[in-house]
Amino acid sequence: MRATGFVTLLRREILRYVRRPRNTFLPPMITNLLYFTVFGVVLGGRIDLGDVGLGGMGLSPSEAYILFILPGLVVLGTISNAFENSSFSIFHGRWNEYIHEVLTSPLSHTEMVLAYVLSSALRGLIVAGIIWVIGAFFAPITVAHPLYLAAFLVVIPVLFASLGVIGGLWAEDFDYLTVMNQFIIRPLVFFGAVFYPLEALEGVARTVSYLNPMVYMVNGVRYGVVPEAADVEPGLSLAVLTGLTVVVLLIDVALVRRGYGLVD
Repeated sequence: MRATGFVTLLRREILRYVRRPRNTFLPPMITNLLYFTVFGVVLGGRIDLGDVGLGGMGLSPSEAYILFILPGLVVLGTISNAFENSSFSIFHGRWNEYIHEVLTSPLSHTEMVLAYVLSSALRGLIVAGIIWVIGAFFAPITVAHPLYLAAFLVVIPVLFASLGVIGGLWAEDFDYLTVMNQFIIRPLVFFGAVFYPLEALEGVARTVSYLNPMVYMVNGVRYGVVPEAADVEPGLSLAVLTGLTVVVLLIDVALVRRGYGLVD
């Protein structure tokens, strides 16, 4: 009975965005097509990445730069969509008061949280795949460490889908969701060594960059694709991200059990 309820809620949340591809998948497709065209083709040909291990791969300057920025764009699309989906779904259910139907179902709090998190993480992974395919049209993409790549691409969307649950419970109106996604998450990613190697920074700027958690996510995915261009050790980054994901999931379950943001 409870397994059926979990699958039903999971299916409903997945169908919610799958049935509206023009709203969920078309925008990141167009945005990343512009990123690859403007930053990769137009500007990439003028950037020398020989110092970060991409100079001797037999690629043109623009192809090397596209291969360098691909992991960062994948991370950006993944976390933005995973966070946006879970936060919006929770908040929209609160706003229109149909989330009470879920609360009164025989599902456990853990199953409820997992349904929202897994459906949102899947959306992030689908967007990551779309970005990957678009990038393949601009440069030959290699995968040096598939296990690391897969691990990071599982942990990262689950983490931000879990954070989205907290955001959806905390938000008092739709502006809160916009602020968190557009003015906190996205700027952190852009300053997370997406378009530039950390070696290009000096002094305080480089030191401060290591305080940005997005640096470790971007470089973790980058290690799976082109390890020569990665600036951080992937094993420790993956362990920390995995531990953080477990902690945030436990917080999600605790907040839902308390009825935080769900009951007056």
